[in-house]
Parts: sequence; structure tokens; C-alpha cells
Amino acid sequence: MASSTQSLPLTKKSLKSRLREGEKLYGLFLLSFSPEIAEIAALGGYDFIIVDIEHGAGGIREALNCIRAIEAAGCSTVIRVPDISQAWTKKALDLGINGIMFPMVETGKSASDAVSYCRYRPDGVRGCAYGVVRDAKYGFNESYLANFDENLFVMCQIESEEGVRNVKEIVAVEGMDCVMMGPRDLSASLGLLQDPANPKVKSAMRTAETGVLGSDPANGGAYLAGMATAQDTAVDMSERGYHMVLGSADVSLFKKAVVDDVKRFKLRN
Repeated sequence: MASSTQSLPLTKKSLKSRLREGEKLYGLFLLSFSPEIAEIAALGGYDFIIVDIEHGAGGIREALNCIRAIEAAGCSTVIRVPDISQAWTKKALDLGINGIMFPMVETGKSASDAVSYCRYRPDGVRGCAYGVVRDAKYGFNESYLANFDENLFVMCQIESEEGVRNVKEIVAVEGMDCVMMGPRDLSASLGLLQDPANPKVKSAMRTAETGVLGSDPANGGAYLAGMATAQDTAVDMSERGYHMVLGSADVSLFKKAVVDDVKRFKLRN
């Protein structure tokens, strides 16, 4: 009788593999928790989609429906959890995602905690339910334990002045694959929420970027990811060395589309 693993569909390349091969990846934040929008975005060609449980209105069940739609379209899924907690990490990872993002990472200790929540003992503290959860195909993936760590992409967000100060110790944490910059929260932490283009914000961003890009992902360093803004375009970020760029969020794209559509009609009537 054939092994149960032989009936599993072929898996796509992991985010780690694609980055190691020199690809630059382009992504989107999903806050609507609409499986239809998620599927359209994936079919549109994004390399990865971040389902945002930190700020979006949905929870684990809604995220699962979006993950299924994204996967079916051949795209990779990352979940941004609300905080650096063992409970949220377990719930997110059990869904069978390709990556996880932790917000507001400010020290090497918090980055180390985040990584430990993603690994089973003795390397971490993740609870063992792989025989019954989607992450291991409900037990059908018999090789799960041999490659789950390689397939998971761990991202930590630096979005505060303290995080920038500690960028080198955050990057040095083994198992932390990517630093994601958070320009808006960084602006707020500097007292410049209404002025994200301020030179102080730009200086802090460059300090963090230099700290990440000065590391070698192949030797314990980290990749660099970020969100494009009006002050910092996706092309500019790519040219500065960013490995992963998020161009927008689904709600922002839809907002712009509907506003433009209404204007086109109103201007002619």
C-alpha cells in the first residue's frame, strides 16, 4: 500500500529557498479577510500575502479561509500575529502557514522568545499537536518533523526607537529569518506620527536598514523587508537592498479604486 505522503500535492518553494536563490519578493497586506480578495491578489502575481490578525477585523477561523484561497492560487501566506505570545503563535502556526510575523520586536530577548514559540522542545516551547492540525496535513505528512523548521519563515518587526537601537542583537538571533521595518509606528515612537517624512525618521530607518543589510542571511543574519509608503516607494526600497517589499494593503487598493471610479463618473455628470 502506498505511503500516505505520496498522495500529498507537491509543495511550492519556501520563502527561504526563493530568497536564497536571489529572488526579490513582492507582497500585500490582507486586512479585509475576504477569501475572494485574497484569491484575486494571489492570482494577480504577489509572491506572498500577509494575513493581518494584528490590525485586521478577522481571527483564526477567518484567516484559515483566506489561507486556503491563497494556497490554491499558488501563493505563500504569512500571518502577522497581534503580539509576541506563545498562545497566538501556536494558533497561527497550526493553520499551516508559510511564515509568521511578530510585531514590535524591540530586543534580542523578544526576538529569541518569538523564535522559541515556533520550535518544539528541546529547541523551543511550541506545543505538540502536529498529528491533528493542518500544519502537518492533519497527520498525513509523515515527513513533517524533518522539514517544518526549514519551511517556516520567521519575521520580526522593528517599529520603535528601541528596536532600532537594538537592531544588531535582534538580527543576531538564530532562527530569526527576516526583519520587517514598520515606518509608521517608528515615526510615532519618535514623536513624529504626523510627520513620517521627517529627517529623524529617515535617519532611524537607515540605521536599522544598515544593521540588517550588514548581516549575511546565509551565516546567521537576516533578510530585510518593508512597507512602501508615499515617502518611500517600492522601487526605491528594492534599489536600497530590500529583499521583500509590501506594496500596499488590500483595503487601501480598493479604496483608491473606488474613489477613482466615482470621480471618473462624477466629473462627466
